[in-house]
Amino acid sequence: MNLEALQELTVWILPVLFTLTMREAARAYAAKLCGDRTGEMAGRVTFNPLPHIDPVGTLLVPALGVLTHSFLFGWAKPVPVELRGVRHARRDMVLVSLAGPGMNVLLAIIAILLMRLLQFLPHVALDWAVQNLGNLEIFSLVIAVFNMLPLPPLDGGRLAVALLPNPLSRQLAELEPIGMWIVLGVVFIIPMIGDAIHRDLNLFRPLVLEPALWLLSLLNLVFGGGA
Repeated sequence: MNLEALQELTVWILPVLFTLTMREAARAYAAKLCGDRTGEMAGRVTFNPLPHIDPVGTLLVPALGVLTHSFLFGWAKPVPVELRGVRHARRDMVLVSLAGPGMNVLLAIIAILLMRLLQFLPHVALDWAVQNLGNLEIFSLVIAVFNMLPLPPLDGGRLAVALLPNPLSRQLAELEPIGMWIVLGVVFIIPMIGDAIHRDLNLFRPLVLEPALWLLSLLNLVFGGGA
């Protein structure tokens, strides 16, 4: 690994860990508030990244994304959630489903606000801090938008399961065992097929990246970071 690649990794390590750790901790805490202590008993109501790290999704995949200059993607170890025994299962599923993306948006807002304080940093640390916060903003929002896609086991899919009427809800819930494979096929396999036939079939850009960039512009406008 050359020096340039190593430097690029150093400005992505903290944003990736913060985004994925805080997201899963928020989901575990929301489930706890709803009466499900499964995540808490598994040690997931914590901001310590170690219990949340998935070696492939949290370390390997983001590192490959940085080093190959492709789109950055990743996931943490999923928080176990069991809401069958709670009184308001559908309502609580909505709250838990919104907790992760909500935390991601909050992290982006915090990063935007912290950007305004960087003028007080020593010059030697300024560039590194700017890159970290900028990466935190966009990665958090990419993960938020991606997880709101309406396909289980993503948060958007579980939200749809909770909100749709029963026949549609059950049919969508039945996709959960293969849902992630469908997502990975859309994100990775279809673009590869497009490359082979010389067609742009990259659905990640219109479905995730462009909405995330639009949301970033909106948050910058609202919270004073500049459009």
